[in-house]
Amino acid sequence: MTDQVIQTISAVLVSIAFCLLYFAGSNFVLDKIIHLPIGSKHGREMLRTHVRPWLFIAPALLLLGTYLVYPLFETFRLSFYDATGEQFVGLANFRWVFVDQNFLLTIRNNFMWLLVVPAAATALGLVVAVLADRVWWGGFAKSMVFMPMAISFVGASVIWKFVYDFRGPEADQIGILNAIVMGMGFQPQAWVTIPFWNNFFLMAILIWIQTGFAMVILSAALRGVPNETIEAARIDGASELQIFFEIMVPQVMSTILVVWTTITITVLKVFDIVMAMTGGQWDTSVLGNLMYDWMFRGGGDYGRSSTLAMVLMFAVVPVMAFNIRRFRTEEAQR
Repeated sequence: MTDQVIQTISAVLVSIAFCLLYFAGSNFVLDKIIHLPIGSKHGREMLRTHVRPWLFIAPALLLLGTYLVYPLFETFRLSFYDATGEQFVGLANFRWVFVDQNFLLTIRNNFMWLLVVPAAATALGLVVAVLADRVWWGGFAKSMVFMPMAISFVGASVIWKFVYDFRGPEADQIGILNAIVMGMGFQPQAWVTIPFWNNFFLMAILIWIQTGFAMVILSAALRGVPNETIEAARIDGASELQIFFEIMVPQVMSTILVVWTTITITVLKVFDIVMAMTGGQWDTSVLGNLMYDWMFRGGGDYGRSSTLAMVLMFAVVPVMAFNIRRFRTEEAQR
């Protein structure tokens, strides 16, 4: 344990020292070049102004290129090759995708996740944001709702494993859900093994995590709704439900869409929860798990795993494009 702490501290110190040396050294070299008697003084200053920002962002661009851009193009290239990544097979992998039963199952599961999780997490976050502001202990309630955001997906899955735990029909049950079911006079169940419905039990974990995120963003947006408008609606006889649906929701609709699209992107990339809870068994696999299985289980298949990765990317791009387009539209209207 001590060695790990020392190694971590050493890595941090070395990184900081490298950054300081890089920026100091690059500025020193730039200043030396600028002071050379080449061209006019104004031209040298213009060169300094244009070059210095690129010196600062060069390390970030290098890292992005190495760990994001290059893998993207390499994955795209491998999607046209066989399992070994050596023989070109054209569009065979993409044709396989749309006839493989496991892939069609994962698409169904991903579609259900997309329908349920963003809508449920956004709606719950909005309700909590509205109700928490109406009670004196609302700050504490918001803290409790937001707390799951500090837990990793794997950690949250471990917690919910105890909620869904099943020890056999005759054994003592420690799972909270089975304790409630037995208290109501029903038989305990192995919840995560029930086909189709087990997907919803897994979705509950992500909803539990993302509700806190939605609540914080929407709570801040709701503070921008003018109190004068709400008070005027109350004077005119509007009910609290009418105020909520006809005044609050329309005025924070742009924020709701941002929260919804952000959670949608998270859902498309979901992997940890399914892997930790079921490993993709019992018809719970999603695209991330299927890609992992083809790449790292059974010897590995570069072609098909890369194809699945590209399908996942193609699914994320439209959502991101919609979000960026809406953001630009809002910026242009300001």
